[in-house]
Amino acid sequence: MANNINLKTRLASSEIVLAPGVYDALSALVAQQAGFEALYLSGASIAYTQLGRSDVGLTTFTEVADTLARITERVSLPVIVDADTGFGNALNTQRTVRGFERAGAAMIQLEDQTFPKRCGHLDGKTVVGTQEMIGKLKAALDARTSADTLILARTDSVAVEGLDAALDRAEAYLETGVDALFIEALRSPEQMDTACRRFALRIPMLANMVEGGKTPIQDADALQAHGFRIAIFPGGTARAVAHTLQGYYASLKQHRTTQPWRDRMLDFDGLNEVIETPALMALGKRYE
Repeated sequence: MANNINLKTRLASSEIVLAPGVYDALSALVAQQAGFEALYLSGASIAYTQLGRSDVGLTTFTEVADTLARITERVSLPVIVDADTGFGNALNTQRTVRGFERAGAAMIQLEDQTFPKRCGHLDGKTVVGTQEMIGKLKAALDARTSADTLILARTDSVAVEGLDAALDRAEAYLETGVDALFIEALRSPEQMDTACRRFALRIPMLANMVEGGKTPIQDADALQAHGFRIAIFPGGTARAVAHTLQGYYASLKQHRTTQPWRDRMLDFDGLNEVIETPALMALGKRYE
């Protein structure tokens, strides 16, 4: 499905874009129906839901590209996609950008961790040299075919080298010509203010809200007041779904029926309404 909202144009506004995390076509469709303007395809959430594993670099380029293509075929919202480290060196990064662009990405996020990476809110991260990351970002910018396909540069160096070094890295990444910046795992509102004072008037900045993570959770309005123009809640969806499934399965195991859970679930017709089965059946009749 073609994206009806141009993310590049939307980011020219000072009003923050709130992008929930999604991990498949169904979660993306429900998020679109809830009225969001953009979506965030979380690499961590793909690891959680498709592998049942942690975000430690186990997911592959093809798994993310396939998931992205299924989402963009189903929904019309722009999708920000987590490309991790580009899945390798500068040449791997170019392949990743080309593939994700073909699959419909509106914005492609690349980070400066070593490969394999790990979740930005896990301990023990390591980062590549600044020049290596600059090379990968330049490769990414050269690989895209449309200027509307945005490149988001993420640095994980706050945890490794400290805030000042992370800001210097972000400055170097900005100079490559990327379209947005993401300084991961800022530790406090004061650090968020420091980062935004340096960059927010020059380039859109993204804030990552991870429940139980390193960065204090704030709502989108508070993040906008700091100066951020994109707010993502990437893994919250998978955490909410996992919590719901724990309750559902425990109830089914105990009661041997879904009846006690019926008020917390859709019935057959309700789910078909969400996934727009009547419209699909009507479309099929056109070809009979």
